[in-house]
Amino acid sequence: MHLVIDPTDKLLERIGRRVRSLRSARGLTAKETAGRAGLSPRFYSDLEGGKANIAVGRLAAVARALDVPLELLVAEREPAEAGGPPRTAVALLGLRGAGKSTLGRRCAAELGLDFVELDDLIEEAAGMRLSELFALHGEPYYRRLTLQCLSSLLARGRPCVIALPGGIVQDEEALALIRRRCTTVWLKARPQDHMDRVVGQGDERPMAGRRDAMAELRAILAAREPLYRQADLVIDTSGREPERVTNELVRALGGVGWAA
Repeated sequence: MHLVIDPTDKLLERIGRRVRSLRSARGLTAKETAGRAGLSPRFYSDLEGGKANIAVGRLAAVARALDVPLELLVAEREPAEAGGPPRTAVALLGLRGAGKSTLGRRCAAELGLDFVELDDLIEEAAGMRLSELFALHGEPYYRRLTLQCLSSLLARGRPCVIALPGGIVQDEEALALIRRRCTTVWLKARPQDHMDRVVGQGDERPMAGRRDAMAELRAILAAREPLYRQADLVIDTSGREPERVTNELVRALGGVGWAA
């Protein structure tokens, strides 16, 4: 008998959310998971979206691809722990000029970890600078490559400190992966500090051709702040020496029980 889950049941939506959550926790892309399960990318996308009329046998293949029991995908109650890998990375969030590179390197050195600029990995994967990538392929391609590079990095399971692109919090799938696999830190700063630091590094792009650059920056920060604020830790960097902020960050990480 070929059993098929009723497509009108809310169960499909729950299965879709569960599969997407488990995949993100394992640092896998949708394409990788579909391949492992022997499903077409389109059908798998429908599955995560709660739209796939999936047979039990095919759902079992998805469970095997995610290395979880089939019952976990269909359980009525959300499991307390999805069984994903532990948090092995410290992820630094914030706008450009927040201090992610400076403090990230210092924090990594204090903890004896590698420091990774995700944008560097993206440029390496693309074979071009970010400015060229945006000009030639646009933001959708950048976001896909960002998720791919982030997933590959976290799948290694090697403890590290990661400086993330400022806008990554607006990518729902990438943010879900970050929250599951990393201890997140928002490096908070005043808008003027963001601007001054970037320009002080010789980067004139924030001002180039923009009469209301500061107003734009304030608007971007206001839009992203609710997402940044959901980080595990919030560290204010305004008007403070990097050494003092680094010490506070390391202590705060210890306070939430983070350890490599």
